[in-house]
Amino acid sequence: MSSSQITYQAKDYKSAQLVRWCPGCGDYGLLTALHKALAELGVAPHDIVVISGIGCSSRLPYYMNTYGFHTIHGRGAAVATGVKVANPRLSVWLATGDGDCLAIGGNHFIHAVRRNVDVNILLMNNKIYGLTKGQYSPTSDRGFISKSSPYGTVEDPFRPAELAIGARGRFFARTIDTDVKNSSAILLAAAKHKGTSVVEVILNCVIFNDGIHETITAREHRADKTIFLRHGEKMIFGSNNDKGIVQSGFDLKAVTIGEDGYTLDDVLVHDMTTPDPTFHLKLALMDGNELPVALGIIRDVEAPVYDEDMEKQIENVRAKKPARTLKEFLMTGDIWEVK
Repeated sequence: MSSSQITYQAKDYKSAQLVRWCPGCGDYGLLTALHKALAELGVAPHDIVVISGIGCSSRLPYYMNTYGFHTIHGRGAAVATGVKVANPRLSVWLATGDGDCLAIGGNHFIHAVRRNVDVNILLMNNKIYGLTKGQYSPTSDRGFISKSSPYGTVEDPFRPAELAIGARGRFFARTIDTDVKNSSAILLAAAKHKGTSVVEVILNCVIFNDGIHETITAREHRADKTIFLRHGEKMIFGSNNDKGIVQSGFDLKAVTIGEDGYTLDDVLVHDMTTPDPTFHLKLALMDGNELPVALGIIRDVEAPVYDEDMEKQIENVRAKKPARTLKEFLMTGDIWEVK
């Protein structure tokens, strides 16, 4: 039976390793969603590689029945790039956190995105360094009190969407760790996207930053504080589905449908495929205050893919120049013999 005829289940992607995250950690939800997404994708486990750097999130490769590589701090994107370029037929995933990816790994992250390497980046954002016991991270809010900022941070945080889209990212999505169903669908879409996909996971650290996202993730007000975007559909949200996103000049505005003269016709329709990133960035930066936090696939745009173009370039060069042995290559050009 060919691999294309084999049907996989989530359990086929689970390793025999005991999952060692703190009870209640948001990483569990993402791991489950990834297992489900890969089963639906139908790629054989031996054709998948999961790369990670350092951090709680970076333990994820141990729990995958695939090939994996637990690399060094912040270098996961560079290693993932190398794997994909060396073997473009592999499905390559990078598991990383807000510290690992956006601090020491920030340069590798933006250049992987800029190059549009066909890798899938799972950016788990709990706004804290969990593995090293509670220091503030690049996504921690200004004024955040932690072990390394006992009087509050005096820095503005990175916003992952701003970095990804600013680096010419073509796929950006966002999900919540406990929303396994939607997370699985988003990861499946990320895997099918050709080029770099970045999925920000709003994730809770129960030990060092418990409840940091609660103002938008808590069940009692999630419907009013978040909006799940679907391509081609009206941007409607709210516990009664009576709120919408409209354009007000150059800005976005949340309104109640039927009030202040706003009708359903005024509500914007989501288009994740428009090449101009301006509107996608506005959606991605909605923060849950006056505007709801955007979940789902915010941007999904086609563009040339680095590893595919690299492979084509190598094939073209080989066609024009005959293959040579290493000795023949070294003996090319100006040489001399020492006697």
